[in-house]
Amino acid sequence: MLVAKKYDYSERRQKVGRPVLPKEVVQLVLRFASENPSWGYDRIAGAVQNLGHDVSDQSVGNILKEHGIEPVPTRARTTSWSTFLKAHWDVLAAIDFTTIEVWTKSGLVIYYLLFVMKLKTRRVHFAGYTAHPDETWMKQMARNLTNCEDGFLNDNRYLLMDRDTKFCESFRDFLGNEGVEAVQLPPKSPNLNAHLERFMRSIKSECLEKMIFFRENMLRNAVREYLSHYHHERNHQGLDNTIIDPKDEVGKISGKIECRERLGGILRYYYRDAA
Repeated sequence: MLVAKKYDYSERRQKVGRPVLPKEVVQLVLRFASENPSWGYDRIAGAVQNLGHDVSDQSVGNILKEHGIEPVPTRARTTSWSTFLKAHWDVLAAIDFTTIEVWTKSGLVIYYLLFVMKLKTRRVHFAGYTAHPDETWMKQMARNLTNCEDGFLNDNRYLLMDRDTKFCESFRDFLGNEGVEAVQLPPKSPNLNAHLERFMRSIKSECLEKMIFFRENMLRNAVREYLSHYHHERNHQGLDNTIIDPKDEVGKISGKIECRERLGGILRYYYRDAA
């Protein structure tokens, strides 16, 4: 038996069956299927062939089955949340509250700060603040956000929000009448509104939690200064480490290096003074 195994010449035999597909083809098939949930086997095979690889629709089906990817009808119904967000970047915004304590004549009062973000650009709007976010106040916020002249949501179709009771039915209905559909997220799912949640973390850790507020004006000024820093001076990793609305001085390689401070040095920005 040992002699027979030694001289069976198995290394000289040609492999039976179809040749193994190149790794690059497999990766392309998986990529196209994940990025395009509505594409069927034929569509994916055609896209791969456009890139110079010969592959059949049956081979595409085999690759997807081996990697646990469902056929197109099922795959289209299970679109990932990130795919949904990217598909609606241009018309998608998010809204949420954060809180801060302020010393007033009546003692320590909790104020609710309402922020709205356009997800594609990461631009943030401070809608307002109040100690009593009741239904009347929320409807006024909806009017402001959808104002025909300068409403922040004029170019948006969907507005992500959690199930906080402050986002009352009348608030959602008002938005709907103005062409903005309220998309309520599942309970206890902050990751589905991750972009705005990250902004909340930034403004609190970089600004609000470093200050003690003794009156409303002080709070309002701090938020205004932070948003100026956030839009014009702060780099954002989610935007390839660029600035949302950079000033002309950004990127200059000559001139004296200066530092612009906001809120007594809590926020700093370095630039070159062309003068």
